[in-house]
Formats: sequence, C-alpha cells, structure tokens
Amino acid sequence: MNINKAGQSTLGGIKEIFTKIFFIIIGNLLCSLAFNVFFVPNGLLSGGVGGIAIMTQYLTGITTGLTVFLINLPIFIIGVRMLDKKFITYAFISMLVFSSWLTITKDFAQYFVIEDTLLASVFGAVLNGLGMGLMFRNGTCQGGFDVVASILKKRLNVNIGTGLMMFNTVIITLSSLLFGHKSAMYTLISMYMGYQILDKVQTGFNIQKNVVIISEKSKELSTAIIEQLHRGVTFLKGQGGYTQENKDIIYCTLTSREIAKLKEIVNEVDPKAFFTITDVVEVKGKGFKSAEI
Repeated sequence: MNINKAGQSTLGGIKEIFTKIFFIIIGNLLCSLAFNVFFVPNGLLSGGVGGIAIMTQYLTGITTGLTVFLINLPIFIIGVRMLDKKFITYAFISMLVFSSWLTITKDFAQYFVIEDTLLASVFGAVLNGLGMGLMFRNGTCQGGFDVVASILKKRLNVNIGTGLMMFNTVIITLSSLLFGHKSAMYTLISMYMGYQILDKVQTGFNIQKNVVIISEKSKELSTAIIEQLHRGVTFLKGQGGYTQENKDIIYCTLTSREIAKLKEIVNEVDPKAFFTITDVVEVKGKGFKSAEI
C-alpha cells in the first residue's frame, strides 16, 4: 500500500469512527426523550432492556439510566467473549451514552406534558424508532438485547428478529400482569410503530425494486434502460414453456422513483412485453447505498 492509499485508509477509518459516534449520540438522545417525555410519564413501556428499566422505575423508583447500565454490564461481559470486538465496542459506547442521556433527560417531562396516552405512544414511537433507525443505519445499536440476540444467532442459529420478539413478548406479558391490559395494548401500538419507523429509516424511503422483463425486443429495451436510466442490466437465459423459443430475460434493480420512467420505456419499445416488479429488502453495489446492518 502506497502512502496516499494508507493516508486515505486512515482518514476513512477516522471518518467512520466519528460518524458512528455522532449517530450514537443523536440516536440515543432521541430514544431517551421518547422514554422520559412520552413513555415513563404515561405508564408505557418499550422493548428490550429499556422496557425492563422503565418497569423497574415504576416499581422501585430507580432511574432508567442506572437500571440500563446495571442490566447491560453482565450482557457485555458475556458478549465480549462471544461476538466481534468492533461490534461490542460500539454497542458498549452506545449503552453508556444511552444511560447518560436517560439520566440527563429524566426531568424533561415537566416541560412538555402529554396527558393523552395514545398521543404519547405514537410520538414516543416516532422518536424511539427514529433514534434506533439512525443507529442501525450506521452500523451501531443500543446494546442490551441486541447483543443477546446476536449471541443466540451465533450459538443456536436463532434469527435475531425472532430472538428480540421473544424478549419483547415476555416484557409485554409482564406489563399486562403488573399494570393492566390497557397499558400493554398501548405499548404494543408504540412498539409496532417504532419498529416500522426503524425499518424505514434503516433501509431508506426510496425503496429498491427488482425488475424482470420478458420481451421479443430485449436488446432494444436493455439499451434504452442503460442510456435513459443509467442502470446496468443482466440477461438471464430462458425458454418459453409453450413455444420452446430461447429468450434473453432482462433483470435489473431500480429505485422506486425510476419505475415510472421504466414503464414509459417499455411501453415505447415493446408494449407487449411481460414484466414483473418486486420490492427488495436491501441492495449493495454500485449505484446503491446499503444500510450497514
């Protein structure tokens, strides 16, 4: 590696560190405001360690920031031995920041009083989902059950989403038993909305689409797509089941904003073309920005 490449690599590493730290700070601030302004004053919970911390505060008066820190300590001790060190390091930093923000913002509710539980669950979900989404989009998390779920994935091949849902189901069940079904139902609304927003922030709002086109004019269509949409195409070899004719099937990935233009191109070049469009969860490659985790 020459000096210029080494310098670029170092600058890239420093930029990555500062970017992750920045979004850890901002994301956890939003989550803390959701907890202390919307959830705690209105008897609502959240998922993961945060939900347990809120429950503990309701029952004992111990602040959420302290509880989050104490619960996370043994989780990280186990995680250090089993998971990637880089992942654990950022998760540990995030946990410390989250605990600090929860302590700093614990009295903010007195400046912004929300007496409607439904409004609190909705707007709390917006802030919490936005905060988590910003961290996940930039390759970090809050620690806690994210670490436990990662351990289960590595050791027992349990899907991370399934693991998190198992933990959150336990929290909601306890919430229902301790605080009544109404609080649990509002919490479910908040969790659902929060995870929807997290997904949107993590993957982006301009959803990618997979397109498959079967046409007698595949060469002309592919040329038009490349020239007008500036997207690459791939030819898949196919054969008609009835005609037994060999065909070049066009396969390409576009953004949702480009689909309308694609339809114009297809209608102009070959109105008889058959094509399908499907949503894509994630794309990584030239021309597309992918979420890190």
